[in-house]
Amino acid sequence: MSPEKQREIASKGGRAAHQKGTAHEWSSDEAREAGRKGGMASRGGRGKLPADSSGSELVTDDSTPDSAA
Repeated sequence: MSPEKQREIASKGGRAAHQKGTAHEWSSDEAREAGRKGGMASRGGRGKLPADSSGSELVTDDSTPDSAA
């Protein structure tokens, strides 16, 4: 099914649910909790990234010699 067709069907369902009064509407507390859970999942539960994430201290694998002596 094309993405456009899926979007059309979902849109009709959403409008019908709102008209019927059964559509879910997020409270600010629910939205905050969902955002917190999503952030934890996307970062593997590590929280915020380090302040300096420029990659300047990139550790590489030094298993090969620098020069063949």
